Amino acid sequence: MRKLDAIVIGSGQGGTPLAKALAQSGLNTVIIEKRWVGGTCVNDGCTPTKTMIADARAAYVVKHSYDHGVDVRSFTIDLPTIIARKNKVVASSRNNTEKGLQQTKGLELLYGTAVFTGQKIISVMKDDGTTETLTADKIFINTGAKPLIPAIPGLAHVSYYDSTSLLDVDKIPTHLVIVGASYIALEMGQLFRRLGSTVSILEKSHRILPKEDEDIAHAVQDMLVSEGITIHTGAAVTELNQLVPEKIQVTLSTNDILEASHILLASGRVPQSAALHPAATGLQVDDKGYILVNEYLETNVPGIYALGDVKPGPAFTHVSYNDYIILRNNLLKHTRQSTQDRPLLYCMFTDPELGRVGLTEQEAQQRQLPFTVVSLPMSKVARGIETGETRGLMKAIVHRETMEILGASILGASGGEVMTVLQMAMAGRIRADQLRDMMFAHPLFSESLNNLFMQLKQA
Repeated sequence: MRKLDAIVIGSGQGGTPLAKALAQSGLNTVIIEKRWVGGTCVNDGCTPTKTMIADARAAYVVKHSYDHGVDVRSFTIDLPTIIARKNKVVASSRNNTEKGLQQTKGLELLYGTAVFTGQKIISVMKDDGTTETLTADKIFINTGAKPLIPAIPGLAHVSYYDSTSLLDVDKIPTHLVIVGASYIALEMGQLFRRLGSTVSILEKSHRILPKEDEDIAHAVQDMLVSEGITIHTGAAVTELNQLVPEKIQVTLSTNDILEASHILLASGRVPQSAALHPAATGLQVDDKGYILVNEYLETNVPGIYALGDVKPGPAFTHVSYNDYIILRNNLLKHTRQSTQDRPLLYCMFTDPELGRVGLTEQEAQQRQLPFTVVSLPMSKVARGIETGETRGLMKAIVHRETMEILGASILGASGGEVMTVLQMAMAGRIRADQLRDMMFAHPLFSESLNNLFMQLKQA
């Protein structure tokens, strides 16, 4: 058995910088990766999807160029070129990440599959077929999550895709049916619709985006429907049947029947913890398999930590990276940072995008806070009018007594960037009435925060 100072399992957006920081602090560290460095973000998530979304955006701009006085009579979509560009971007990011790990003094990158076999004992089946046993005082789990494959009658006999395999589809689907209306489902639906697919999205709940306010969810749905996407709500899949290749019968709880060429399963993700055999080292997991941690990201086993999507909580790359920041500062700089009360923020990369930070209106109501809602349609934003980007709205929740910004939803062009302006204001405790009177450069999307908060005069 080889004794180390620290072991990191998984090279995602938290594990990679953490392993480097540990090694640079003088700890003899090994990072174990079973597939490719970079985790979901680089290989299956942010990097490839946003690259392809940009290509689909280019197709959309060309299609609507006539509105701007540019007459493009026809154009074609070259899917192999889109896939090749995506693969090139992913490979560059992955290779740079791998090089950074390999060049870090005191850090060893080990390719293989890790399994707990005892208290802080890890067996690694390496890619060369050999097995090595490791142990360390400090162990960090960053194994992430993978697509959930729901139990649907007939699924075992049907060809289907998940959010990973769809990124390498060899042809543009004639009719893409998406099971679930998650954030990635909506992004992928719009992407392939813009590449030429007929797209149907199936959501078993009564509306999409239940974590968003209803007006925001409706605005997103209207936007997608306006591009020709069909959205079925209150519609669970009751049966799937493969009729012939690229012809799948989809039966819904509403008694509707669809015929799909391709099926995308996008109804959630599950943590990659079971294969680690967490019980062998005494780790507690919840009923879904998430590894339980305290506010300092430590598990019930002293010295073992979990970060990123394998633990409960919002599954976003920036959360995983912030987990790394907390662990680095607490373990190496001897601070006492916590996950409690850190702001919830994210961006859904539909076009236009949805940036969210803090509380929604429905959450403020549940907490019985005194608040005012201010909103502004993008059709009244000068920059939006000038660029032709008038879909969506800006919305903020403001504490009625203190003028503190409690949260915001920005659905529009540069929505994530405008959300970040508000995030910084919230972190710096800049009040909504101060933003209302602040000078912004003209004409920017952020400048319309003046007009958004101008409504506080009548509030």
